[in-house]
Order: sequence, then structure tokens, then C-alpha cells
Amino acid sequence: MAHQHEHTKDVLNRLSRAIGHLESVKAMVENGRDCSEVLIQLAAVRAAINNTGKIILKDHINHCIVDAVQTGDQKALDDLSAAIDKFMK
Repeated sequence: MAHQHEHTKDVLNRLSRAIGHLESVKAMVENGRDCSEVLIQLAAVRAAINNTGKIILKDHINHCIVDAVQTGDQKALDDLSAAIDKFMK
């Protein structure tokens, strides 16, 4: 279902920063930077993506899932459970 979420602009900004950061990590690898430095930067990218996912999840719960519970939409709840399982891997 396509719809506008409350934090779309924030999510897009965070994703843009994460993409830029990942491009920097790629350059580090291309330039032969120390593996430890690359791993630290990859951890920062992963944290940025995880934090972005948390915003999306909270937005989804506060809007879509609240509506699903009120209307008895079990599929939306099942889809959320599957998405959480995949996100947490």
C-alpha cells in the first residue's frame, strides 16, 4: 500500500547520508586503507541503516498497525511479524 508517512523526509535524509558514507567506505577500500578502519566505518553505516529502520518501524506501528488492529486486519500484523524477522537477521 503506497502512502506518505510522517517521517518520510527524515528517512530519506538519513538514507542519503548512509549512502554517502558507504561510498566513502568504498573509496577507503579502493585506496587500500587499513582493514580496521574500514570495519569501524562499516559498523557506522550499519548503525545508520538500523536507526533508519527503527524510524520506519515506529511509523508503521503508529499508523498502519494501529489501523490494522482497529479493523481486524490480521494480514498486516502477519506481514509486520515477517518484516521484523527479516530486519533483525
